[in-house]
Amino acid sequence: MDRCIVLVDAGYLLGAAASLLAGEPSRSRITVDHTALIQALRERAEADTERPLLRIYWFDGAPDRVPQPEHRRLRVMPRVTVRLGALTRSDGRWAQKGVDAAMHAELTELARNRACSDIVLVTGDGDLLPGMMAAKEHGVAVHLWAVQAADGDYNQSEDLVAEADERRVLDRAWITKAVRAKELGGICAPPPAPRPEIAAILSAPLPDSALAAAAERPAEQGEHASAPAASENGTQERVPAPKGVPTPKDLAALRAPGAQPAQHPASATLRWSSDKGWVDRPGVAAETPDIASMPTLAQLTTAEQRWADREEDITTVGGDPYEVGQVFARRWMARLGDQSHLQKLSGMYPRIPHRIDGELLRYAARFGLLAHKDDQIDEHDRYAIRAGFWREIDVRTAAEHATAGE
Repeated sequence: MDRCIVLVDAGYLLGAAASLLAGEPSRSRITVDHTALIQALRERAEADTERPLLRIYWFDGAPDRVPQPEHRRLRVMPRVTVRLGALTRSDGRWAQKGVDAAMHAELTELARNRACSDIVLVTGDGDLLPGMMAAKEHGVAVHLWAVQAADGDYNQSEDLVAEADERRVLDRAWITKAVRAKELGGICAPPPAPRPEIAAILSAPLPDSALAAAAERPAEQGEHASAPAASENGTQERVPAPKGVPTPKDLAALRAPGAQPAQHPASATLRWSSDKGWVDRPGVAAETPDIASMPTLAQLTTAEQRWADREEDITTVGGDPYEVGQVFARRWMARLGDQSHLQKLSGMYPRIPHRIDGELLRYAARFGLLAHKDDQIDEHDRYAIRAGFWREIDVRTAAEHATAGE
């Protein structure tokens, strides 16, 4: 068949690009425009081989072989097939498992079946040498592409380089058409405009009533807490002394029937998860019935909209935490029939109603934000998700206020 196929080792391509542009092989240091990258690979392959492209195979690793946001976007692109190996952590470093074997199997199978006349390999791993030799024996021309090395030397197996029929180098100018280095620090999207409410909440001192409640715990509890305790194996373990910060149990007692106002401030809530202690929020003892019953996005979404949302998530949404929060908020506001809910929500800043906040975080989990983090979205990402959510709410309410003032 007079056509070409491209086999891409994504770990090599993007790792080498990160080394070239950011000085280290961490893919977290670069931003990739996958649409532009796939188009550039296709154009370069067809120009070098003088054959039309049949397909691009994208080989990459993923935790438990679960597709990440970039893989979901890639596999719906025309002429692109994604093959995933495992991504495992050893000695503090992440390593791909099964990717080379999958590339070797695909390479030899394509050549044996004469599916193409030319194969382009974007890799540097010498483990593919037997597959390359087998492909040549079946009459396939093998083109080996390298990413320009940061130090000007080879970043490919010497044996692989020697065995290839044709060799090309993807230089910095070519790479930067689709890949760029990230700027250090902060989230990619601009943070929301500062609002005085959150500064007041986070700087609020611990109320005296809360300190008194902590101090009124039984004296023997404090003694046991500060004294050594015997563990099962007989060793002595010291239990930390109680702090003057109410515990979740104290918070539960706040809601319990018959709780004493003197012990628990009626308007106390917890701060953000990154902070500890009570925060006085006058007039807000708990979620009022209208807030607690505020509709979730799932309740506002039809089956047709759900399908369209999934399609957009796969093909358009990049998976940046800030962007995820924005997308969720835009959909929720667009489908909200009673706009009074929006005004009530805006007045609750920075606290999101429990049901909506939980739905927001579950939505974010679809984009791989749980990966490598013990099934938890880390604190920075949670902040970015909620910041993106509030940014969209602010933009919408500000626009409505401007319209009303005209």
